[in-house]
Amino acid sequence: MTMPNVQRSLQPVPFTQVQLTDGFWAPRQETNRRVTLQHIHRKLQETGRIAAFDLNFTRKVPSPIVEIFGDSDVAKWIEAVSYSLATHPDPQLAQTLDGVVDKVIAAQQPDGYLNTHFIVVQPEMRWKNLRDWHEMYCAGHLMEGAVAHAQATGQRKLLDALARYADHIDATFGPEPGKKRGYCGHPEIELALVRLYHATGNPRYLKLATFFVDERGQQPHYFDIEARERGEDPASFWAKTYEYCQAHVPIRQQDKVVGHAVRAMYLFSAVADLAHENNDPSLRETCDRLWDNLIHRRMYITGGIGPSRHNEGFTEDYDLPDETAYAETCATIGLIFWNHRLLQFEGDRRFADVMERGLYNGFLSGVTLSGDRFLYENPLSTNGSRHHEEWFYCPCCPPNVARLLASVGGYFYSTGAEDVWVHLFASNHASLEVAGTALTLREETQYPWDGKVTLQMELERPATFTLHLRVPEWCPGYRLSVNGKALQVQPGPDGYLAVRREWQSGDTVVYEMDMPVQLIWSNPAVRQLEGRVAIQRGPVVYCLESVDNPTTPLDRISIDPEGFLKACTVEYRPDLLGGVAVIHGPGRAIEAEGWGEVLYRPEAPGEKEITLTAVPYCTWDNREPGEMRVWLRA
Repeated sequence: MTMPNVQRSLQPVPFTQVQLTDGFWAPRQETNRRVTLQHIHRKLQETGRIAAFDLNFTRKVPSPIVEIFGDSDVAKWIEAVSYSLATHPDPQLAQTLDGVVDKVIAAQQPDGYLNTHFIVVQPEMRWKNLRDWHEMYCAGHLMEGAVAHAQATGQRKLLDALARYADHIDATFGPEPGKKRGYCGHPEIELALVRLYHATGNPRYLKLATFFVDERGQQPHYFDIEARERGEDPASFWAKTYEYCQAHVPIRQQDKVVGHAVRAMYLFSAVADLAHENNDPSLRETCDRLWDNLIHRRMYITGGIGPSRHNEGFTEDYDLPDETAYAETCATIGLIFWNHRLLQFEGDRRFADVMERGLYNGFLSGVTLSGDRFLYENPLSTNGSRHHEEWFYCPCCPPNVARLLASVGGYFYSTGAEDVWVHLFASNHASLEVAGTALTLREETQYPWDGKVTLQMELERPATFTLHLRVPEWCPGYRLSVNGKALQVQPGPDGYLAVRREWQSGDTVVYEMDMPVQLIWSNPAVRQLEGRVAIQRGPVVYCLESVDNPTTPLDRISIDPEGFLKACTVEYRPDLLGGVAVIHGPGRAIEAEGWGEVLYRPEAPGEKEITLTAVPYCTWDNREPGEMRVWLRA
């Protein structure tokens, strides 16, 4: 058995070097800049989250947990705006950002501490309930915002402030005598400290991140210790198990993805980072083991994860109900983060496939095309009662969506010394360096509605390197040519086509991926989906909405798989939902005529032939309200 790489072979190309020009991502980024960032800022003002940094508010004790971790929502907005400004300068937006950043810095205490709730409301309770109160979680998001702000603006003021906060945390926690051996109930600071380490070069931050990951779940259990110090019985923890926060056993002993889905993804992202940073094969093996459990037993077809509202997370293998799916938007974002990190180890297609599934489906469903309404939960079926909302009582998802949209260009390419990897496809201009020379890669495509991709090389001078093109899991066939000459190339074990040659400026690669309509079946162990199929084309999962299929309730519709695939058609509609490919095909609908008030009878209902229309799941609830369904009876 070949052991996986512990050191990353790939280097992701930063989003600042990738300009998206396509009809899919570029319009969404523009809406994010023009609408979403302003909308979130307004809501942060209305709810007092920004004003909290003025430290003149009052709050009841005990306070709702969403108020305690409100600093994190501001931090993610800072990060999102910084990313946007890095690629699209906007003086007015920059001025707004600067005002918020100055408020954050002004709130910092002399010892470096920076959490508005515990500065103002409960200063005596600092670091007294790591299990529940999100202090380190907020700190982590502030650190990520600070790193992004410094990279976008060239200013160090917020970065220096958060480095001081990290110094305070480092002086408080660790294995050394006199320090607390604690860690956060909501992982996030671990991956943030790795980013802070790279931004500052201070190795203490990497060491602290390592401690937080290694200490998690050790005995005696820190959450038990701190609960008793508060005068509480640890057994009274509402979740009843530390699986909820992935602290039930040390990370290297975990073999199933359990608990709160967002917490799990943030923790595993840090584990992937530390596997590389510390050259730790045990952490890389842990990632692969947990990835296998999640992807093959616990992930929705949309890239959504976490079926249960009770714990905002996982239950058991193959428990994937569609109508009650929780599938928090933030969880899919975390899944994308984790798989992007794993992808950099050896460029294995399976991680890019999952990343793409999440991006085109369960992530984008979390925001409307208008950019000002959001989903916290992402069900795969609804009777018409579930809709996007302007804001949430717990508003973690909107700024999370905004920061990923602003930086999505960073997920498309990676480089090595003599290699370029193309993971995702969209029209764009990318500025890279490979084999000691500058390369501008110009990509043209109608992806995800068409599988043809054209790449043109612009090089300072001829250079020999390998171009790696992903063959997606859903792609049954492809054609490849360079400068009009067909190439016969088979994908390697990593799932990429590798073309090595001396490249000249002007060289053109045409890569055509077959993109048929496919019907997808679930594992028979998923009891809620037995006898049902989903429609997928390319990376896009489709759904039915009642606005397109108004004559019958959607759950009464069934399809004959063989007949549907033979007769279905694909129509690109530039006038619909920002421009999408819709799928039409034959189906059957149960008729209710003749039943009256009868609840049960010995005769089967009749059926009628219909033509159904399916639209991309990521665009549902952007028109008239109504039903939606992904999985259809077959």
